[in-house]
Amino acid sequence: MEKMVLSLFVKNRAGMLGSVADVFGSVGYNIDSLSVGVTEDPLLSRMTIAISGDHKMIADMKEKLLALDGVVKISELKQKEAVLRELVLVRVQAEGETRHSVIVIADIFRAKIVNVVNDSVMLELTGPQAKLDAFMKSLEEFTILEFVRTGITGLNREMNAKS
Repeated sequence: MEKMVLSLFVKNRAGMLGSVADVFGSVGYNIDSLSVGVTEDPLLSRMTIAISGDHKMIADMKEKLLALDGVVKISELKQKEAVLRELVLVRVQAEGETRHSVIVIADIFRAKIVNVVNDSVMLELTGPQAKLDAFMKSLEEFTILEFVRTGITGLNREMNAKS
């Protein structure tokens, strides 16, 4: 299985996310990660979609997506040619000595402490998937009350990177 991150420029209009998701759902393919946001042009949004599959499946998906009304451009974000990031927010049960241990781990990973209450600490970390995976693994010895990950987002390092 091959992993690929696609960057889609789509018209910024209601229903585009659903239309893109329908393309994947109609053929039974799963989206590993998805993030969407408006671009520097308010008429366009960028969807960053991580998928896994064989070369033919991925080529077929790109073709089907390009055929959608509202999809303007698709680029592949290759690991060595792009900056790929993800964000995680995690709330960890942390009182007394446990709180100190959680803060030490946060410092090691350069995570930000974004909220502290009597019995828990909320941490924020941005970085490549592998860094976030390692961070979450290091917190497994504690009680993770809740967490959320944004999914991959990214940009090619060069403006004129190949599509």
